[in-house]
Amino acid sequence: MTEPNSMQSAVVRERDASMLRAARRAVFEASDWLTAEQVAGLACPDASGPPVRPDCWIAEGQIFSVRYGQHDYFPAYGLDPERQYRPVAALADVLRVFDSTKDGWHLAYWFASVNSYLGGKRPLDLLATEPGRVIVAAQEEARGVWHG
Repeated sequence: MTEPNSMQSAVVRERDASMLRAARRAVFEASDWLTAEQVAGLACPDASGPPVRPDCWIAEGQIFSVRYGQHDYFPAYGLDPERQYRPVAALADVLRVFDSTKDGWHLAYWFASVNSYLGGKRPLDLLATEPGRVIVAAQEEARGVWHG
């Protein structure tokens, strides 16, 4: 017979796993996500230029990715069509603010969540059009809440 604490722990773990799956699904439904191959196809549609390596952009702190299923995905809102689908310049500033305190999933949650510093809008909606406000919102998030 299973001990009550063991059974409760299993229920809690399953509930937490279910919530995590739902959160990740919500992030993917909030915006478009692209594989490295899709990003390369957008950035070099005729393959005449040097190969596009989104993994290098991650190493350089220009973009982030999340692992979902068997693939790594890059946020479409982090790519600038005016710059041949290179990372949005302000995204690197946001990533520097968080300075590895958030992994890819936590960054994705932050970008997809409404933000009081942005008047109830999501950072992913304003990154390209109002990057300064998004950077300030990231700074406020990184600073945390201070109680006096």
